[in-house]
Amino acid sequence: MSDKSVTKEFQTEVKKMLDIVINSLYTEKDIFLRELISNSADALERFRHQSLLEEKVFDDHLPLEINIEINDQDHTLTIIDTGAGMSKEELESNLGTIAHSGSKTFLSKLADNARAEVNLIGQFGVGFYSAFMVAKQVRVQSRSYLPDEEGHEWVSDAGGTYTISPCSGIHRGTKLIIELKDDAHHYADETTIKKIIKRYSSFVSFPIKVAGEKVNTVQALWTRNKSEIKDDEYNEFYKFIGNAIDDPTFKLHFSTDAPLAIKALLFTPQENFEQLGFGRTEPGVNLYCQKVLIEQHSKNILPDWLRFVKGVVDSEDLPLNISRQALQDNALLMKINRVLTKKYLKHLEEEAQHNPEGYEKFWQNFGIYLKEGVTSDFSHREAIAKLLRFESSASEAGKLISLPEYVGRMKEDQQEIYYINAPNRESAESGPYVEAFKKRELEIIYTLEPIDDFAFSHLGEFDGKKLVSADRADLELPELKEEQKEDADKPEALAADRTEALTKWMQETLTTKIKEVHISKRLEDSPAIIVNPGGYMTSSMERVMRAAQHEGFQEFSDKILEINTRHDLIKNLDTLRNKDEAFAREVVEQIYDNAMIQAGLLVEPRRMVDRSYRILSRAVKSEE
Repeated sequence: MSDKSVTKEFQTEVKKMLDIVINSLYTEKDIFLRELISNSADALERFRHQSLLEEKVFDDHLPLEINIEINDQDHTLTIIDTGAGMSKEELESNLGTIAHSGSKTFLSKLADNARAEVNLIGQFGVGFYSAFMVAKQVRVQSRSYLPDEEGHEWVSDAGGTYTISPCSGIHRGTKLIIELKDDAHHYADETTIKKIIKRYSSFVSFPIKVAGEKVNTVQALWTRNKSEIKDDEYNEFYKFIGNAIDDPTFKLHFSTDAPLAIKALLFTPQENFEQLGFGRTEPGVNLYCQKVLIEQHSKNILPDWLRFVKGVVDSEDLPLNISRQALQDNALLMKINRVLTKKYLKHLEEEAQHNPEGYEKFWQNFGIYLKEGVTSDFSHREAIAKLLRFESSASEAGKLISLPEYVGRMKEDQQEIYYINAPNRESAESGPYVEAFKKRELEIIYTLEPIDDFAFSHLGEFDGKKLVSADRADLELPELKEEQKEDADKPEALAADRTEALTKWMQETLTTKIKEVHISKRLEDSPAIIVNPGGYMTSSMERVMRAAQHEGFQEFSDKILEINTRHDLIKNLDTLRNKDEAFAREVVEQIYDNAMIQAGLLVEPRRMVDRSYRILSRAVKSEE
């Protein structure tokens, strides 16, 4: 050391902070490299700004870049920048005093109109101390950009003191020489360093070179004007950020200053890997603060039901904790979440309007997530509802409609939106639940997935119109028009007194399985159907609940059996019960099971099959 070397003790607060930083502040040691690169980027940005203001600067020929040198023999890692550098006083104040920041001080001195021109990341002081998580000793050699300044070296092993001494013959900027601890020798590996840089610092504005090779080769597209970016650039960026091999289906690139400063670039993939059986998808959007990664695959900036979205979100307004690994203001984070979700849903709505074929393809792959959003996200439920798509009785097979389209076609006296769940369209159209709708020429939505009914039950209504399942017991349909009522060929209904006696007897026969037997107002051609009282529990919802239950699951016994008293089977049943009540009871059981099958609810077929054979044997015998 030179005779002019000076050794000083750290402030008491610095000693405490060093202990915290080294032992508990950061959850991942890899973070140290992100922090040191961010400091270098700060210094380069500061020099770029100051060089415009100064008449002359030292080493003005040097390119603005960050170089990283690795020595796996000596177990050292060296980070070099050609930024503004530091004087002796700045070395002491920045590295020997806690809660002081070269970047922060620089920002506070800038006029308001100049701040907009400067892009600084983080604070030098605390981020610098992260080096001691992996370092036995740190040497900082720095030379200020000011022509009259000299170079100096700052050295410390974090043992309580640091030494500053003159250091001649160095270029403008700062060189950090880190002597690695025994358990940190892997940081003197080129592959490891490149991996960390690509994860955390890929979008730093200045070149980062490792052993002479530039590592951060991908541009931060979200910071550029979208009118200047070609589709090929977007596609390549998506493949990089989303770890994908194909092009995205949609992209959303926007920036906003109010209520928050946000720059975002979001992509919708082509494939749904959950649907393909690859397990639950992890969130795909990364959170940045001024191009430095803060949280990879953030679980906070979009709701969980949008976890399929890939991309980046960058906000200068994020109030980070001292380690820049966590956010301090959850309320602010929720604002970002709301802004992004609202923007993305609006984006999908526009795609649906202007690119219906593309949106239909998206719906086939990712519609399940929107249905999940309807069931879990009250604040965005109305916006999501506009994006839902289903087949209906008014659409061709395979063609989808939206709820706004359905409402636009509703009859003048229609107050509700009707739907029915079935395994497929053919089952829905041939089932008894749609007979009354066909007769009245009412459009009915076909919900062909079990989650659809859960989504509709949570949605409740759309555009002021209540969503009603066709298997509800209290279903109230518009009255038939006079010309529809007149039907000379329509069979006579069973007499009122006989009907009353029949329904009472059927209810006694099925007493453990149903709550009541009612005369149906909706059936036209079928003899009976099962309906659900109360309106909340639809047949499809019950099927899901049954599938999720363990052994011993108690079947719902509050169903209502509706019968069509104009149907020959029901009228003949009334006659049969007076002649052969035992056999009539078997027919009633079969009618009930058939209705359950049509509702998709029968789970134990053996008794039903045996009974049906007995009935068939009786029918064949009667023909002899």
